[in-house]
Amino acid sequence: MRGNVVELAVAVVVGAAFTNIVNAVVKGVINPIVGALGSQNLDHYKTCLTTCPVDKKTGEFTDGIYILWGSVLSAALTFLITAAVVYFLMILPMNKWKARQDAKKPVEEGPVDPTEVELLMQIRDALVSQRTGEEPVAGAGVGTIPAPVSTEKSQD
Repeated sequence: MRGNVVELAVAVVVGAAFTNIVNAVVKGVINPIVGALGSQNLDHYKTCLTTCPVDKKTGEFTDGIYILWGSVLSAALTFLITAAVVYFLMILPMNKWKARQDAKKPVEEGPVDPTEVELLMQIRDALVSQRTGEEPVAGAGVGTIPAPVSTEKSQD
């Protein structure tokens, strides 16, 4: 649990620290590159939902309802870059470091769980003892098949 809390704290701190850098890279480099594919900066891309009159001199909408989808795309790019920086520069190295630390720890030898065969033999012994009314003997009949018990009542 502590590892996850540390990872979350690191992500918040690094995300906050890199926000200004990422915003500058997106606005200064990525938006103009994406805008070069179109006609303007990415922050100016918008779509009109209603009839929107356009100013003929500036080419901007003067009235109406419009969606600023360029700003949303810019924010999504900012988020993706921030997430990639946090993951690849902080979370991934921390996980590798924790894996190396766990590999260095000595393996604790505890009681070994019984195998399926051993469990089945115990069940078989318990069923046999239940039929005959005897207490099961630990390890009795290991590797052998018990003789069938007759369930017929004798007439004396």
